[in-house]
Amino acid sequence: MSKEKVITIGLCGFGTVGQGVWKHLKRCRPDLESRLGGPIKVGAIAVRDLKKKREVKAPARLISADAMAVATDRKIDIVCELIGGTTYAKKLTLAALRAGKVVVSANKALICDHGAEIFRTARKHGGHFFFEASVAGGIPIIKALREGLVANKFPQIYGILNGTCNFILTKMEALDAPYCDILQDAKDMGYAEADEALDVQGWDTAHKAAIICWLAHGVWIGSDKMIVEGIEKITPQDFKNASALGYEIKLIAIISRDFKKNEICVRVHPTLLPAGNVVANVNGVFNGVSITGDVVGTTQYIGQGAGQDATTSAVIGDIADAVALIRNGKGLHLSEVSPSEEKQVLKLAPLENIRSCYYLRLTVRDQPGVLAKVTAVMAKHKVSIASVIQTLSESEGTASLVLTTHESDEKAMEATLSQVSRLAAVVSKPLLLRISDFTE
Repeated sequence: MSKEKVITIGLCGFGTVGQGVWKHLKRCRPDLESRLGGPIKVGAIAVRDLKKKREVKAPARLISADAMAVATDRKIDIVCELIGGTTYAKKLTLAALRAGKVVVSANKALICDHGAEIFRTARKHGGHFFFEASVAGGIPIIKALREGLVANKFPQIYGILNGTCNFILTKMEALDAPYCDILQDAKDMGYAEADEALDVQGWDTAHKAAIICWLAHGVWIGSDKMIVEGIEKITPQDFKNASALGYEIKLIAIISRDFKKNEICVRVHPTLLPAGNVVANVNGVFNGVSITGDVVGTTQYIGQGAGQDATTSAVIGDIADAVALIRNGKGLHLSEVSPSEEKQVLKLAPLENIRSCYYLRLTVRDQPGVLAKVTAVMAKHKVSIASVIQTLSESEGTASLVLTTHESDEKAMEATLSQVSRLAAVVSKPLLLRISDFTE
């Protein structure tokens, strides 16, 4: 292929990210063309609503309302799927891949739900699929896993993968403010959607964890096979308790594998991290990921995890890789390799093999004997108490009882929580948080 060929890009979707891609491609196009050995251009843009006013202007001749036509246009070399959702986005992506095109996507839900089919289709028809922008915003975590750390096996990967949740938790602690107040601030600043559930309940992080799991271990773990918990029940008092114990609270995704037992576990939940931990000190809308490899040891990655520019940076990075692949035929891409999930069977770790220390907060009636009843239940399930903090609750006649445990397991804690919740002295649903042993 001649190096003078113009590589043509089609943008399917022209919302926040699509407009960012157009704006920054236009700005850095001369440098990109110099680095990539020839001309590139945006040849078509598909929008959902032709009449909608947008902050970024593009020539009307490029714009249509037919994303499928853009995705299958023979003149388009690289299709950027930026429309979101999983139904039409899947149809569009598969059509482009069947046409042998390169698809660049920021759609983590699509990849989580349909990744196996997408990669099979790409391999079968000679297409390629790039998805750096789907995880951790501007941090090139996918490139790190698929290229820089390819010599490694990964017993542990964990980190903050949702900038919205990290912003909320950071502000709650800094301002000693309740969740609802900071959530509204996040919406007002554009960090949280009108319907915040996907972010704050942990599902957005779970989608990203599923992608990282596939990259690291070659298996797709659906969110229905994970422990997934959100941040809605955390209070300002929990941050004070955590600080007194030497911890910070973060919403963490953890992908851990026991190579001896051939077991894997993927979970997403608020976690108490040691105050000196690097990820524990990642604040605001930033993301932070820690990867432990058997060869390299532990490496860590921190950067913007939310916002137009962070995602745009990752999308344009994938476009650059796609251009190099088309023009020079260089660069390994995962869709060219048969993923190991077709050859290898990994077991999901049973609950009794998922071990941690725990933080249990109970709101109880302020009366004698309550602690004894709670500790009796914990002893029954062989859960050992490490510390106890008792403070007055906001409700009259009640107290807040916080217990931390020595190492236990999810099965024992599930049984403990179920029985403790039924005690007459416990007046609201308990909060259970995990305490990590990550010290790096």
